[in-house]
Amino acid sequence: MVSAPHEAMHRIFQDHPDLFSGVSKVLGVDFAPPTSVTLMPTDLTEASPLERRVDTLLRLETEDDEPLLVAIEAQGKKDPDKPASWAYYASYLLTKYRLQPMLLVVCQDHATAKWAEQPVQFGPPQWPLLTLRPLVAGPHNMPVITSPAEVRKDLALATLSAITHGKGPEIGTILKAVTTVLRDEPDAVKNPVIEFISRGLGKLPAAALWRTLVAVDLSFYKSPIFEEVREEARDQGRQEGRQEGRQEGRQEGRQEGREEGREEGQAQGRAEAILEVFEVRGIDVPEAVRERITNCVDLEILRHWLRRAAVAPSADAIFTDD
Repeated sequence: MVSAPHEAMHRIFQDHPDLFSGVSKVLGVDFAPPTSVTLMPTDLTEASPLERRVDTLLRLETEDDEPLLVAIEAQGKKDPDKPASWAYYASYLLTKYRLQPMLLVVCQDHATAKWAEQPVQFGPPQWPLLTLRPLVAGPHNMPVITSPAEVRKDLALATLSAITHGKGPEIGTILKAVTTVLRDEPDAVKNPVIEFISRGLGKLPAAALWRTLVAVDLSFYKSPIFEEVREEARDQGRQEGRQEGRQEGRQEGRQEGREEGREEGQAQGRAEAILEVFEVRGIDVPEAVRERITNCVDLEILRHWLRRAAVAPSADAIFTDD
């Protein structure tokens, strides 16, 4: 039950709205006298259920400090409505759990990251009531991890580095370092990383490079991405093999056609993958280099060139150690 002092301390402002201006002057904060006052409903309960969900919420406990709640939000673009939602999350978490909340915002581009890390004040400029200051992780402050040795030290951080730098010029070298380390990891470690980076890159050009690197050495990768890429290569080989076999008109010809078509399809796929890697990295491919790649039918050589294409400084550099 609300006490009489509690009732009086706020009801007086309802009866005398100008009192707020006088009190604010006493407190040393200058608010202009109101020109009109509207008594608003005090019930803040939602009239209809409103679902609000934070992307990820973690409770972190340490030996010495109190438990900490960390809300993690992935932000793809500037959104002027988000700071108010984030402030709601913070106040709700504090009220519900009685634990200090933190907000971490993860971004993929510099503009969004810079926008998200700006403190936002709620309330009048003379006396802000709340200040929202999220932590922001993005391409402006996440490490560029291009060394396999550094990837091995912290594979999770390297995964986040690949995701946050998905639009950056170093992404090819980052992804190559990750795949180098993943070859030595068990499936239980390898597959989640492959999927996280694949989802994190989304429709960025680097996603095609990642798919290519994952499928380069077929004996190492068993993730859904690998299976999809491998099945595409098989289907292409089968189709070309059947076409070749029908032209021969004999069972032996069909079998030979299937085998030949399968190899030709795989060779063509790897050659196209090499050129796609160069395109994603913005590297110009001279016509002579393009012809040498597309005319090659040796799968091992093409696989070697594909690996080098991810880090080579120029298109013809993939041939330097042949």
